[in-house]
Amino acid sequence: MTTCITGTGLYIPPFNISNEELVESFNQYVENYNTKHAADIEAGTVTAIQPSSAAFIEKVSGIKSRYVMEKDGILNPDIMAPVIAYRNLGEELSIMAEMGVAALNDALADAGLEANDLDGIILACSNFQRTYPAVSIEIQNAIGMIGGFAYDMNVACSAATFGLSQAHGSIVSGLAKRVAVVNVEITSAHLNWRNRDSHFIFGDVATACIVEDLDTPKGYEILNSKLFTQFSTNIKNEYGFMDRSEFLAAQTEMYPDLKEPVTDKLFLQNGRKVFREVCPKVSEIITEHLQENNIPTSDVKMMWLHQANANMLDLILRTVIGKEADKAIVPSVIAEFANTSSASPMIVFHRYKDELASGDLGVICSFGAGYSIGSVIVRKV
Repeated sequence: MTTCITGTGLYIPPFNISNEELVESFNQYVENYNTKHAADIEAGTVTAIQPSSAAFIEKVSGIKSRYVMEKDGILNPDIMAPVIAYRNLGEELSIMAEMGVAALNDALADAGLEANDLDGIILACSNFQRTYPAVSIEIQNAIGMIGGFAYDMNVACSAATFGLSQAHGSIVSGLAKRVAVVNVEITSAHLNWRNRDSHFIFGDVATACIVEDLDTPKGYEILNSKLFTQFSTNIKNEYGFMDRSEFLAAQTEMYPDLKEPVTDKLFLQNGRKVFREVCPKVSEIITEHLQENNIPTSDVKMMWLHQANANMLDLILRTVIGKEADKAIVPSVIAEFANTSSASPMIVFHRYKDELASGDLGVICSFGAGYSIGSVIVRKV
């Protein structure tokens, strides 16, 4: 039995926001806020918000732009969130399923397969627009896949590698012969676009890959996976269905104009701590994983890493491979896509998988909230 990644797909949203556009909107919001609260700022009871710049964003993250599913609401200083209309479930395809279907059809075509060749679909993401019915089952129905199984799973930014590991395990156990792993991220909806430290981080996208059991291998053979989790609140998003109850419980009386909180539970990150704590652990996990499989780091021709931050990519490369390592070993798409959470290592894999020669070894690695880290060693057939 040889389990291989035989096809990949990518869906790119219709709108693009440059750093310059984002900063213009953010700085207008800053001006409006500081003007509105000028007296309190003068009195020292409110802290003024500082403006941002495109140069600052690129320096701290390597990001130059991002793709989004809706642009006008994000860039409106009075809204600063994507404005996406509700779709009646059962009558219209949800926006998340629509993105997943596009990426999955692309991956099926790349693998030379049809929907009914699949035995399973795993939708592995950070953000889901609903709890149930599973969006993966909606995708299964939409592509015309009859029979088999589909389920959603969430391990934050590491969901792609955890999903690949689950697909591999399903095949090895005999549960399935072909499994699709789909990563759909509408991160623009979970982001607080008013937070200067993080408003620039994320973008929207969808990816998919096909994992198969083959007698005659092709694509990339999955050799081994290594998964790691450790609890941390340094990256979190607590927005969820309990918000209404928690907000009501916090009230001492019922107010006629009650409004539920939104921004206080959206994406929050202690960036400095994440950088200091996650980078060394990612390097450690990858190094251990290679050692456990008797693979010298010098044999690794490419590492398709989670695109969280350009500086993180560089540090992990130098720590794992060496200070003089060729930067081509860790290709980056962060300047174009920004951080796309679970989908990001699969964008890089999709874009750069054809650059390796037969027999070359590579590592797909993701890391993020949890903390969670996943490493998948693959070999080009």
